[in-house]
This record gives sequence, C-alpha cells and structure tokens, in this order.
Amino acid sequence: MGLNIKPLADRVLIEPAAAETKTASGIIIPDNAKEKPQKGTVVAAGPGTKDEPITVKVGDTVLYGKYAGTDLKLEGNDYLIMRESDILAIV
Repeated sequence: MGLNIKPLADRVLIEPAAAETKTASGIIIPDNAKEKPQKGTVVAAGPGTKDEPITVKVGDTVLYGKYAGTDLKLEGNDYLIMRESDILAIV
C-alpha cells in the first residue's frame, strides 16, 4: 500500500469495509441512511506494549465496536486508528 504511517504501542490502523448499499431483500439504501461499517482490514499495527504484544497482523479482517477508533483520512482513503483492545474479533 505504501502508507507512511506507523501506529505506536498497541494501536492498529484499519481500513473499514464498504458500507452496504442494498438490503438482503434488494432494497437500495440511500447514502444518509447507511450505517457505519463494523468490519475492516488491518493495514498497519504497532509493536505492542511490554506487557501485551499485538495479536493481530496486517491483512487480518477484524470486527470492532460501532463507535471505536478515530477517523483518519490519508491519501484520499478513510481509515480508523484504534487500540487493539477495541477490536472484538478476527474473522
């Protein structure tokens, strides 16, 4: 990817998955009604702390809390930076 960002300590940089544009029954969801995705791909991870090393790695697909992390826009793409403890599961 070539991003020049390296998260510190136990922080992880995540690229959120695209929001759903259509329901299972085929109804198109307008832009203002789309929910914030809760799934994404790890783009970069810090080294962890002395007591707790990082368990996720670059390329992992993860689930995170709805309001977790800080929004970040780099090179025209949206990212989230959050602590590893905000990640709920690796898919």
